[in-house]
Amino acid sequence: MGDAAIALDTPGGLSDEAWLDLSEDEPGELVGGVLVEEEVADWIHETAVMWLLRVLGTWAASRGGFVAGSELKYLLRKGTGRKPDVSMVLPGQRPPPRRGPMRRPPDVMVEVVSPRPRDVHRDRIEKLRDYAAFGVRWYWLLDPATRMLEIYELGPDGRYVWAQAAAGGRVEAVPGCEGLALDLEDLWGELDRLGEEEPGE
Repeated sequence: MGDAAIALDTPGGLSDEAWLDLSEDEPGELVGGVLVEEEVADWIHETAVMWLLRVLGTWAASRGGFVAGSELKYLLRKGTGRKPDVSMVLPGQRPPPRRGPMRRPPDVMVEVVSPRPRDVHRDRIEKLRDYAAFGVRWYWLLDPATRMLEIYELGPDGRYVWAQAAAGGRVEAVPGCEGLALDLEDLWGELDRLGEEEPGE
């Protein structure tokens, strides 16, 4: 798809319904009625996502919560739809619908930051703004390049404020997630097992 945005469907762009109806084989997020390419995933990105799904999924399921991966579509507002790497509905909250898109915010959205400047800008600026406006209480950024986990909480003014950051060790008190512990050294160890980039890449 390249870096260019693609407008489909009508001269006015891609409708919400048309984006929601796109098959899983058609990647892209909806931004201003335009289909925009998603980040290009690699083994680092996907290993981090799978680690989060395992850890958060185990914790949430045992308490009645829900965790979903990156193909779940959220319609944030008219003309804007996102597909976070991980999203979580915390225990005790209203369960997500069985089918169809999510039109209400989960409690947590997580993005694994990719190294391309465009992806960093999207996760740290565009999505931070979009998720705050959508009402997502907790926004996590996991950056494998800097080996940092940052957690932001939505403030009463509708803006995210820093809640916690960690670079390693075991995070015993995760804001908003009682009883959840994150062993970041375990994650970094999984990433370290990956091979070096091969010639020609």
